[in-house]
Amino acid sequence: MGHNQSHAQGAHSHDGGAPESSDKKRVLIAAVLTGGFMVAEVAGGLLTGSLALLADAGHMLTDAIALALAWYAFHLGDKPPTGRHTYGYGRVKTLVAYTNGLAIFLVAIWICYEAWQRFQAPPPVLGGPMLVVAVLGLLVNIASFLILHGGSRESLNMRGAILHVMGDLLGSLAAIVAALVIMATGWMPIDPILSVLVAVLILSTAWSLMRAAAHVLLEGTPAGLDRDIIAQDLQTSIKGIHEIHHMHLWSIDGAANMATLHARLMDGLDAHVAVDAIKHRLLTRHGITHATVEIDFDRRAEDGRRRDEVRGVSSQPRHLH
Repeated sequence: MGHNQSHAQGAHSHDGGAPESSDKKRVLIAAVLTGGFMVAEVAGGLLTGSLALLADAGHMLTDAIALALAWYAFHLGDKPPTGRHTYGYGRVKTLVAYTNGLAIFLVAIWICYEAWQRFQAPPPVLGGPMLVVAVLGLLVNIASFLILHGGSRESLNMRGAILHVMGDLLGSLAAIVAALVIMATGWMPIDPILSVLVAVLILSTAWSLMRAAAHVLLEGTPAGLDRDIIAQDLQTSIKGIHEIHHMHLWSIDGAANMATLHARLMDGLDAHVAVDAIKHRLLTRHGITHATVEIDFDRRAEDGRRRDEVRGVSSQPRHLH
């Protein structure tokens, strides 16, 4: 029986290369912009009496925290694996995403509650100042979006940050529309109505975020991979493999995909050659950067019987490196 673990070159790089360093700076700048204007938007919402502004400020608060945690995840990603954390700190980004999703749910529920209260007795809203604050918020969100848009498209951390800022953009647009309607018609209910729309946007984003994070935390099969298809591909593309079984696919952080599997070989196939071929196929065809391959020489090995009962095979396992 053979055992092999492989890391694709660069799959767990901690050299703090230029692209990741640039993404880290972009996320930090966006976090400072979002957090700074969030304070101004809270003040504007309290001054004008606009729930739409407060709702957008709540969204910006969660996004500022999300961006700050995304920056911290990049920071932790620079650290190498340790004896206690042998996979490194890649899963911190997943934990951050799940926590952000829970926080967004709480903010959205609060917005819906406030909107219901205001439907009962709509308070006066100062349309002019509300419009000024909302437009400034839109400009800040556009700046943050452009900063993040220049970052890596491959980083899930960056893509999540961009999605947060896009949500803020829509929230600012909703506040602008509410301000214009109030100034033109004096119809105050538009403010809580659009606030609820922002809350629905937040809830849908939070749900998607939490589902994706939970799938990774539960070590579900990464999107775009199919265990049975990959097993069949290995069996048909590599000569001498009798069967692929006990295959498990998962991801540490939603980006780096991993696999463990057992391969039963036909007589005459060298185990080292088979392991190298399997690793190469998993990496180049399916994007799996880390693989653990267990070689079975006889079906009885899977039944837990004594290995020394298998004729011609040593009773001690061999480790292939």
